[in-house]
Amino acid sequence: KLASGTPVIVSAGINQNFKITPNQLEQAITSRTKALILCSPSNPTGSVYSQEELLGLAEVLEKHPNVIIISDEIYEHINYRGKHESIAACSTMYDRTLVINGVSKAYAMTGWRLGFAAGPEWLISACNKLQGQYTSGPSSISQKAAEEAYVGSQKPVEEMRKAFARRRDLIVKLAKEIPGFEVSVPEGAFYLFPKCSYYFGKSVDGETIKSSSDLAFYLLNKAHVACVGGDAFGDPECIRMSYATSDENIIEAMKRIKEALALLS
Repeated sequence: KLASGTPVIVSAGINQNFKITPNQLEQAITSRTKALILCSPSNPTGSVYSQEELLGLAEVLEKHPNVIIISDEIYEHINYRGKHESIAACSTMYDRTLVINGVSKAYAMTGWRLGFAAGPEWLISACNKLQGQYTSGPSSISQKAAEEAYVGSQKPVEEMRKAFARRRDLIVKLAKEIPGFEVSVPEGAFYLFPKCSYYFGKSVDGETIKSSSDLAFYLLNKAHVACVGGDAFGDPECIRMSYATSDENIIEAMKRIKEALALLS
């Protein structure tokens, strides 16, 4: 809004693992397009773009040199498919990509509120001017803590990634056992984003589920499990579940969800 921009949403549903195709990108770009916002690994879907997929998008962007890329890579280290791939690594994209990252996710430092942007000097200079007018810099102690996180042992990060991978496998298994849920296996982050529209129109005790937000409220009130409706993320047919918790909590939560959904008819 500050720049009087108009977002153009390119939808990528569960049938394509929530990843846009080069053709979709080409169709969405016009002479007025200024930037592409890309998130990989993704919140809320857990989708991760491969190097081949990023190269496909880069080929399209090469035809549109005035479009910059804003690449959200905050879940870089929570990746279950192997080496993290960034569109900035594509030679033709390097000088026009702004990478957004930070210590909140991989280093469990959410409360420190510390992130960073990396990109071409002219773009970072513009970011500095904007940031200087509406926020302040992070504290010195948080910067020192972040520095230690990056230069210190990465063993805890790998241990965390393995734990999330195990929890991912667990929640996917349990979600697939719930009638009506359509599941895309996450390749990164710590979210599951199943399609839940099977339950739209179903009712219990005079309450009718009309959307994923309705379903989220129903599960909160009936099963005492917190989820987020996909409406908040641009896909009203899905619901977001986080598995950033213990195996025991995941098992109990999915049991409650399954029982609560079984009451709907």
